Amino acid sequence: MSEDPRQRPGLASSAGEPGGRGPTLVVGGTGMLGNQVVSELVSRGKHVRALVRPGSDATRLEAAGVDIARGDMMQPESLRQAMAGVDAVITSAAGYTRHRKGDSPEIDTQGNSNLAEAAGRAGVRRFVLTSILTCDQTPQVPHFWHKKLMEDRLEQLGVPFVALRPGAFLDQVARSGGDPVAKGRVMWFGSPRVPLTFVLTADLARCLADAVDAPGAEGQHIDIGWDRPISMQDFADIAGSMTGTRIKVRSVPMPVLKAAAATVGRVTPMAKDMATMMAWFQTGRYVADTSRQREVFGPPPTAEDAIRRLIGILGHQVRG
Repeated sequence: MSEDPRQRPGLASSAGEPGGRGPTLVVGGTGMLGNQVVSELVSRGKHVRALVRPGSDATRLEAAGVDIARGDMMQPESLRQAMAGVDAVITSAAGYTRHRKGDSPEIDTQGNSNLAEAAGRAGVRRFVLTSILTCDQTPQVPHFWHKKLMEDRLEQLGVPFVALRPGAFLDQVARSGGDPVAKGRVMWFGSPRVPLTFVLTADLARCLADAVDAPGAEGQHIDIGWDRPISMQDFADIAGSMTGTRIKVRSVPMPVLKAAAATVGRVTPMAKDMATMMAWFQTGRYVADTSRQREVFGPPPTAEDAIRRLIGILGHQVRG
C-alpha cells in the first residue's frame, strides 16, 4: 500500500501552479479565517499547501484538494520542509485566543519569528501577514503589539511582505452572546456609542487572497475596514431596522471589566490582554484609513452592506 504524500511530515507535493509558480502555503488554514482564505485561493485555481499541526483534523482541507504539510510554528525544521518550493505564504495563525489545543502566546512571538525566518531562507516571492489595525500604536495590548513585532521582523529579514491590518471581526463580536437578532440583544464592553472599524471574515479572506499577487503592494501596511467606523449601538440600530427587530446593547462598564480582568488575569493572562484591547476601543482611535485598501482591493464595503450580509449568515431575512 503506497503512502499518501499529503500525510508526510515535510513537503506534501511538488506540483506547481500554471506558469511555473510553486504552491501558496497557508498557515492557520484550519481556523475560521484561514479556512476561508483557502477556499478563496482554491476558487482562483491556486495550488494550496496548508501547514497543519500533527493531530489536527485536516479532513476539510484535504476534501478541497489542499496538500497537507504536517508541522508546527514552534518547530523550525518542520517549517523548512513545509516551505520547500513555496511561491507565497499567507498566515492567519494566532495563539493568544487559545481556540485550539496547543495554542499559546508563544505562537505570536517565537512561532511568528520562526515562520519569518523560514520564509526568508526559502526565498518566498511574497509573504502576506494578517496583522491588526493600529498595532503600531498599542504596545499596551500584547496581541496587537506582537503583530507589529512580526511586521518589523519581516522587514528586518528582507522578506517581501504585505501586512493587512483589519479591524474587529463583527461576525465574531456580534455573536459573542449568541445570535443578536434572535435574542434581541448584543453584548459589548464600555460605551456602545464609540465608533470603531469592523470587518467581516469573508471580506478579509478575499483581500488576503488578492494580496498574494496585488501589484505595488510589497512592503506596505494596509488598513482593512468599511466605508466608515460604526459604534455597537449603530450596529444594533441598523440590524434592527433591517430585520424589524428591536436589538438592545447590553454593555459591561469598563471599570467592571478591568476589575474582573485583574482578578482572572492572575490565572489567565488573556483576560488582561482583552481588557486592554477593549479600553483601546473606547479611545475612538481604532479607526482605519481605507484609502490604500480602495486602491489595491477596490471600494470597501459599506456598513449597511456588511450588516445585511451578516444577517444572512445568521439565517435571517432583511425586510424589503
